[in-house]
Amino acid sequence: MNDIITSCKFKNGFGPNTQQQQQQQQSNSSPTKRPLSPDHPNPALPITESPSPAMNRMGLALRTLLVADNSSCLKDRKVSGKLIRKCAPGTEFVDWLVNLSSIVHTRAQAAGMWQALLEEGILSHVNKEQPFKDKCFLYRFRVDEEGTAGGSPSADDINAANEHIRENLSTLFQRGPDATLRMILRKPSHERTPEELELVFEELLHIAALSHLSTSIKRELSSIIVFEAHAQAGTILFSQGDEGRSWYIILKGSVDVVIHGKGTVATLKSGDDFGKLALINDAPRAATIVLKENNCHLLRVDKEHFNRILRDVEANTLRLQEHGKDVLVLERVAKQRGQHSAFKYTVMSGTPSKMLEHLLETRLGGQISGVDPFLDDFLLTHIVFMPVVQLVDELANYFHCDSHDGSQTPEERDYIINFKKRVIQFMQKWVMAVRHAAFDEPSVCDFIEDLAAEVEADPELQEETSIIHNILTQMARYQDDRNQNAGQKWKLPPNGQPICLFSGNITPSKTVIRPDDDIIFRVYCADHTYCTLRFPLHTTAEIIKACAADKLQLNRGPEDLCLVEVKSNGERSVFKDNDVSIPTGLSLNGRLFVSVKDHIDGLTPLPEQEGPTEGIDMDLEMLSTKELAYHITIFDWDLFWAVHEYELLYHTFGRHHFGKITANLDVFLRRFNELQYWIVTEMVSTSSMSKRVGLLRKFIKLAAYCKEYQNLNAFFAIVMGLSNMAVSRLQQTWEKIPSKFRKLYQEFEALIDPSRNHRAYRVFVGKLQPPLIPFMPLLLKDMTFAHEGNKTSIDGLVNFEKMHMMAQTMRTLRFCRSRSLGLDPPSPKSEGEVRSFISCLRVIDNQRVLTAMSQKIEPTRKI
Repeated sequence: MNDIITSCKFKNGFGPNTQQQQQQQQSNSSPTKRPLSPDHPNPALPITESPSPAMNRMGLALRTLLVADNSSCLKDRKVSGKLIRKCAPGTEFVDWLVNLSSIVHTRAQAAGMWQALLEEGILSHVNKEQPFKDKCFLYRFRVDEEGTAGGSPSADDINAANEHIRENLSTLFQRGPDATLRMILRKPSHERTPEELELVFEELLHIAALSHLSTSIKRELSSIIVFEAHAQAGTILFSQGDEGRSWYIILKGSVDVVIHGKGTVATLKSGDDFGKLALINDAPRAATIVLKENNCHLLRVDKEHFNRILRDVEANTLRLQEHGKDVLVLERVAKQRGQHSAFKYTVMSGTPSKMLEHLLETRLGGQISGVDPFLDDFLLTHIVFMPVVQLVDELANYFHCDSHDGSQTPEERDYIINFKKRVIQFMQKWVMAVRHAAFDEPSVCDFIEDLAAEVEADPELQEETSIIHNILTQMARYQDDRNQNAGQKWKLPPNGQPICLFSGNITPSKTVIRPDDDIIFRVYCADHTYCTLRFPLHTTAEIIKACAADKLQLNRGPEDLCLVEVKSNGERSVFKDNDVSIPTGLSLNGRLFVSVKDHIDGLTPLPEQEGPTEGIDMDLEMLSTKELAYHITIFDWDLFWAVHEYELLYHTFGRHHFGKITANLDVFLRRFNELQYWIVTEMVSTSSMSKRVGLLRKFIKLAAYCKEYQNLNAFFAIVMGLSNMAVSRLQQTWEKIPSKFRKLYQEFEALIDPSRNHRAYRVFVGKLQPPLIPFMPLLLKDMTFAHEGNKTSIDGLVNFEKMHMMAQTMRTLRFCRSRSLGLDPPSPKSEGEVRSFISCLRVIDNQRVLTAMSQKIEPTRKI
């Protein structure tokens, strides 16, 4: 029996002296050659030797309610003539849990929660053969299996169990997806479904140790990578001199690297990998790996798969050279289940010119359809590696390739005409992909007119007439719109947060802030005197500081001065001389200062910065929550609509690299902070307990309506406002709202939970259809992750894998806006007032002030 138990522990990936067991097993079976792959851990067995206290309590509470329920599925049953005490089928466990709490919406979520209990040994399959499945397999609790359950629960036990579940079920809910993922990773490759492979692939995208690998390689890894758990610190994973059999990545915990004669030479932590060198060199292990902590979690790639997928990556790679140097690197497209690609290779890296040539030759001109998004990626990201002027020059060279003297054969003429057609098609795709950004460049407009003249004059290009006319029509519309809105003036009120048109009217819907629009704003100096300036938004910080210093009579040279934002909490942020769109990038209560470089530390906030911004006073109790959510969504949609995909690139790489403004994105991000701190400001400004309770209920309902309207940016802002320390500490207020509102808020908190790279939100938003307003800070985080985790250039070639990752995020904006917003307005009782109110909210953004106000209205209880 001991041998069976030991074998089970080893197969699950933990147990004492694992290495010795492996060697003993190998010597018994084959003295000459050892298998290259260890056994797959059994997904039906626990990953810990004993349950954690928190999960154990949750399991006991669930069992108590199941036993207390007379109609419960937990019954004694006969299986193969043997009586099994207190067991139930997985389907009935799932039914019961879905009906238990509103937090559990789907059967998959419930199955994941039961799997979380199973992987800690609290629940198990009666024959230890199945992980938790929503099927007719029988499962029972550990206490029933061991016979330590005791008698029927008392009324006090049942009440305690109900209370415990009410307070802690959300924790089990959040552990479900991770437990499901671990269960998949413990299954053999052939048992993983396409949906499960996609889930693993999404997880691998965010593992740092794999960031240098291509998407196709990660897809292959998703089918063979294995999860291992080791319960005891001190376990030797492998010893120095052993044969290299696997590559490991640490998910949780840490390990010591020990070398004979040197002792511990390094400690590896979560995110690190080890064991690769012995596989690549086919050499013995160079060190011993000892687990430093209990309950270490690892990912493992065995040698046979490593050799097939990773060791010979170059075998899947095609390199094109010119003059002895690589100019284009292509990688073979991995075949994926259920997908077909017309392209055998996808672009990994290359020179800008060679990538453009490859694109024109392979992605245009024919009726080719496939899953490779190379053309769209190029159009969305080329400004990073190929400025517009250079791109237009290259296209012009391709289009006029017949202008040299010399006769042409019919074959050559066909080739030239086809290439001209491809250039015209490229222009059409370009205009469709980036819209007005293409027409903003004079060189593009000149080239389009040049193409139009050529098409009109060349009978062989008549088929392209409709394409070029469509482009000309779009260009004319854009130029008309540009002329109509020329001379727009924006203002940044001294005590008012919003950027608004200087006309004083409510901002027209879908008004884009343009680089040559003027903005009126104030610049202060150390003694809080100020001057008012008016500049185009593309004006650099260097010009602003020079003009402000002149008006404020600071008799110092520009090299001695700097432009600084002073936030309401006293924090200071210095602008680079070549920064643009400065006023729109200020924080809610931030102010611009010009200062001598040596005196920056002496700058202090203005007294009014600690107070609220100017806004319209309205009694929120008088406003319909649904009407409020409707107008917030309409207002936010107009701001979101104005943000161009390119602004994500400008923001990520730095505006100064492009000399472009990010004003529309800045204003949209300010709106997120405005809503978040408006919630906090309103809560801590309400001294009456009854009004505060009503306000809290209203804000939870407001979040629910914003979620219903698919305004997820506002939804996140409201929920994050309610979770702000100044609001969350108001225990007396929270205790007085009905339990259904607390449950609803717990659901919202679970949705915005940032763990596992916001998995809960990503799963939720992945099921929505446009129009929707996404959580913009997460999109920017994804852009930053792709930028900082991947080099832009590798060996002198553009890293196009990075461009693909960025384009994927940019396409999210296009998808969200692919349908126009058409919400049915609620009854318009006071439409004008509500629109004015939500466009200019009273906001305090100083956390110290907000916390002090919170302490004043509800002092901390003394124990």
